[in-house]
Amino acid sequence: MDLNLATPVERIVEVYPQAAGFLADHGVVCIVCGEPFWGALGELMANKGIADPDGLLAELRAFLAAEPHP
Repeated sequence: MDLNLATPVERIVEVYPQAAGFLADHGVVCIVCGEPFWGALGELMANKGIADPDGLLAELRAFLAAEPHP
């Protein structure tokens, strides 16, 4: 999957469930009432006031590359 700031959060969580925990640990809560945020990752980061979304995206990519996933 080409993970970028335009990727829908629901798709990220579907493919990489462990991404929800990583994002929450970085102040980007993307699961509310058991449902993922319905929008793009960049939009969610902007809503949460992330100053360097590209940097956090790079960290997320590195995290996902190092983690086993289904």
